[in-house]
Amino acid sequence: MTTRRIPDATVDRLPVYLRVLLDLAAGGQTTVSSEQLAELAGVNAAKVRKDLSHLGSYGTRGVGYEVDYLRFEITSRLGLSHESAVAIVGIGNLGRALANHAGFRDRGFPVTALFDVDDAKVGTEVDGHVIRHLDTVGDPELGPISIGVLTTPPAVAQEVANRLVAAGVTAILNFAPIVIAVPDHVTVRKVDLTLELQVLSYHQQRNEADAAGDTPPMAG
Repeated sequence: MTTRRIPDATVDRLPVYLRVLLDLAAGGQTTVSSEQLAELAGVNAAKVRKDLSHLGSYGTRGVGYEVDYLRFEITSRLGLSHESAVAIVGIGNLGRALANHAGFRDRGFPVTALFDVDDAKVGTEVDGHVIRHLDTVGDPELGPISIGVLTTPPAVAQEVANRLVAAGVTAILNFAPIVIAVPDHVTVRKVDLTLELQVLSYHQQRNEADAAGDTPPMAG
């Protein structure tokens, strides 16, 4: 079945809506208004209604949206109705933390392979998974990898990305503080923790200035 392409900005918000819907369902709530969903998701109601219209969901006046059906729609559109195998490359502190995160499997993203090039790490276990050498990525015995997670130093991130792509991986989550180049058929999402901390620093300064009745310093 052919479905309409959903705008990227809407796709970015769908997981937030899904998280809210899961919480509502856990609390026994069966319907939700666009206003309540917007408040819990941190957006405005008009944006919620427009986003959900891309799914073909328009709600019922005076009732809102059915929580279970909306969960089903979002889950389907995000491709979460089946599990996606995840491989983590670079098993340092961040890689280990991600490998130990039980929430990935609970949400349909089981970590099935760990890779590194450090001989001191290869052959050891993290959360029941044996760390393999990166040279073995793509081995048929591992099965297909849906998503590759890069937690490597920036100097080797591009080389690792190339190996993942060569092994057939078409989705990469990049924690390395560098932009990697991939073919058009490969999707990359970048998580720059330093950038996020800098943004938080701005908001912290802004909040402190608002509380004090001051104006933040201007550059120049």
